[in-house]
Amino acid sequence: MKINKAFKFRIYPTKGQLTLIHKTFGCVRFTYNHFLNKRIELYRNEKKSTTYVNQAKELTSLKKDLICLKEVDSVSP
Repeated sequence: MKINKAFKFRIYPTKGQLTLIHKTFGCVRFTYNHFLNKRIELYRNEKKSTTYVNQAKELTSLKKDLICLKEVDSVSP
């Protein structure tokens, strides 16, 4: 017999941590939507798809241009 367990944790972040969480979610949302739009436009115009490698290279250059992506953890965006 298989038993599933679940744990719920509640966090109480400080104001500084809450600000960082909001910035991180905003950057993740921006990055996802940016690359989704680029994939859609590329497929719509050229009927081609892009690769992860190309997007990773573009993300590196995007981080240099946008200050908000430098402020958050590098793993999230």
